[in-house]
Amino acid sequence: MLGLLFLCVVVIWGTTWFAIHVQVGVTMPGAAIFWRFLIAAAAMGLWLCLSGRLRPVPWRTHLWLAPMGACMFSCNFLAIYRSETMLASGTVSVIFSLATLFNTLNQWLFFRLRPSARGIAGGCIAICGVACLTGLGGVGGISHTGAVLAMTGTFLFSCGNILSRRVAMAGVDLPNAVFRGMLWGCLVLGLSQAIRGESLAGSTDPAWIAALLYLALPGSVVAFLAYLHLVHRIGADRAAYTTILSPVVALLISILFEGTRWTSGMTLGVGLVLAGNLITFVRLGGARSPSRTGPS
Repeated sequence: MLGLLFLCVVVIWGTTWFAIHVQVGVTMPGAAIFWRFLIAAAAMGLWLCLSGRLRPVPWRTHLWLAPMGACMFSCNFLAIYRSETMLASGTVSVIFSLATLFNTLNQWLFFRLRPSARGIAGGCIAICGVACLTGLGGVGGISHTGAVLAMTGTFLFSCGNILSRRVAMAGVDLPNAVFRGMLWGCLVLGLSQAIRGESLAGSTDPAWIAALLYLALPGSVVAFLAYLHLVHRIGADRAAYTTILSPVVALLISILFEGTRWTSGMTLGVGLVLAGNLITFVRLGGARSPSRTGPS
């Protein structure tokens, strides 16, 4: 079962990057994200009601749900969507794989789980990879601003992972936590758009609508539930293995459908980022694989 959930997250998230690429530039990022999670929240709420699984949540728990929603369903995607106006979707997906390293860092900061020597070495290698991608290492050549936005969105997503564990400790099950988190994310987005005077209007373009529905249902409801279930069953660091493999899917799609032309520096950067993740988290010699049950 955990292996199927793992594969589901890899395939869906590997393809959502191109769906985001289809939407950027057609409407404001905030509008696209708002409708994505409003539809996702409606679908989640309907399913909870029909299945009899909708549960009340104490108001004090919303002190954790609100920032979780802002980190996982709002602010992080504002940064990610804007980064895709400057970078190829496959490149953004590779930078997003740094979630593995941010999860380790955040678990150290919030749960006092000290990273291993492998984690530190892998993190340094991955950071060198990002430097190569952005040209800071002298061999890349993509937008620095786009890379910073992608890394910011990734860090916020990791913070949402940690907050989701705190919500679970308060006794809220995953579907109810994700449903409330999405509603909080929509509220944050709506207020943000209103304050900045930006429209929440969507688009009637068929490709934009198709991308919206794919992102809202499989990309948000199915994949987020599967991912958060993995977080709580095998831990945030092992669950983030999915972000090592999904960029491979995203890169192939980026090359096939976006006409992405990779330079030797970008290839080196991608290789270093993925190698850093593998060094940090892949265990040899009979250690547990990411799809097995481990401590939460």
